Amino acid sequence: MLNLKQEQHKRFFEIFDKLCSIPHGSGNTKAISDFCAQFAKESGLSVYQDELNNVVIKKPATKGFETHEPIILQGHLDMVCEKEQGCKIDFEKDGLEIYVDGDYITANGTTLGGDDGIAVAMVLAILEDKKLSHPEIEAVFTTDEETGMYGADGLDTSLLNGKMFINIDSENEGVFTVSCAGGARAQINLPLISQENNFSAYEITVDGLLGGHSGVEIDKGRINANILLGEILNSFTFNYLISEISGGLKDNAIPRSARCIICSNENPKEAINNFVNNFSFENDNKPQVTVKEISCNKCFSKESSLLIVYFLNNVPNGIQKMSSDIKGLVQTSLNLGILNTKGNKLEASFAVRSSVNSERNQLIETLKSFVDDLGGTVSAHGFYPAWEYKKDSKLRQVMCDTYKKLYNAEATVEAIHAGLECGLFGEKIKGLDAVSIGPNMCDIHTPGEKLSISSSIRVYEFLCEVLKNL
Repeated sequence: MLNLKQEQHKRFFEIFDKLCSIPHGSGNTKAISDFCAQFAKESGLSVYQDELNNVVIKKPATKGFETHEPIILQGHLDMVCEKEQGCKIDFEKDGLEIYVDGDYITANGTTLGGDDGIAVAMVLAILEDKKLSHPEIEAVFTTDEETGMYGADGLDTSLLNGKMFINIDSENEGVFTVSCAGGARAQINLPLISQENNFSAYEITVDGLLGGHSGVEIDKGRINANILLGEILNSFTFNYLISEISGGLKDNAIPRSARCIICSNENPKEAINNFVNNFSFENDNKPQVTVKEISCNKCFSKESSLLIVYFLNNVPNGIQKMSSDIKGLVQTSLNLGILNTKGNKLEASFAVRSSVNSERNQLIETLKSFVDDLGGTVSAHGFYPAWEYKKDSKLRQVMCDTYKKLYNAEATVEAIHAGLECGLFGEKIKGLDAVSIGPNMCDIHTPGEKLSISSSIRVYEFLCEVLKNL
């Protein structure tokens, strides 16, 4: 149980603690979905649970709010499962080991899942609270947001009456997100040829980079471990063959580590040290690069090894275009999040993002053209639309006014490059009026993820106050 000094709003932290004890990585959401459904039943509320494990819970308006417009409160049930090397937690069956560190909640060796468990915890606490004043609440908890927003895409929104929509999936308190990029996943397969290995074998590991969310941190100059490993291999002036290569676990997380095995008559340690010592890491940690001699029977041919290195050093990655309308906003990007060799092929998975749907599609076509020239294939899936800015927004105005009244300060209204489910809901619900908010979090999608306790309390208070003002 979390040991918090703050007694106020302890209930939603208790719920968050319980959620963290339930395994809930993307694709493994049945247990947490069942928990939310049972929570609703025990609170005497109507609940709908579909085959995708989405959950919709409805709470009637309180006295005096019966004629007010309903409000949809939304978050997602799944989390990105990343962990430090050596961490023994099995995300499929183990809960997280969370603890308090000053003003932050964090996890021991793993991602925390504050993205987006804190949203679920806050909304469940609101649903349970019989003292709050509010219009009809429609709580929507979706699944597999982190891998393609498949839950939101498959949800039957005819169940919902509301057109005002608060998404609680942002990471900066006092920032109201009102527009976001659309995106897709691109899966690449390149055929390779293997052969017997007659040389010494060396395992090269790159680790300790910052990583991060491929939408939120893509503009911070953080190094992609897969791309860095490709640059290291490209710097070698001696002959070698690649036996295997891998890096990254999620296509929407900038890889923090990568590894490969090369077969050669020359130990690559000195060449790697020279490369690292002459490389600029001003926007990232200097990585730990290790070399270990191992045994290895198979490797890829010279042509296939060259193909892998060429691919990593020439495939598009990172920022492709900045917005001409909003200063500092990334408009189009892609992230090589997962890389591995399986059998006789190289697999690579990208998260592709753009606030302009045509540019997203064109970037996928660029990937296809590049990979086709190398003899490979590209398949795209998990498309979700950009969320366009709504000029006249009653909800945004109420939230801005409430924020000003509570804190005597102006909230920041902005667009972001990361993807949010608001775009999918906006396509399905005509006239949707949406805003995304959230408490302060840092280093999401990495084992360094932290959630601010004091900020979470303020955001919860703010959300309750907004409900009274709708």
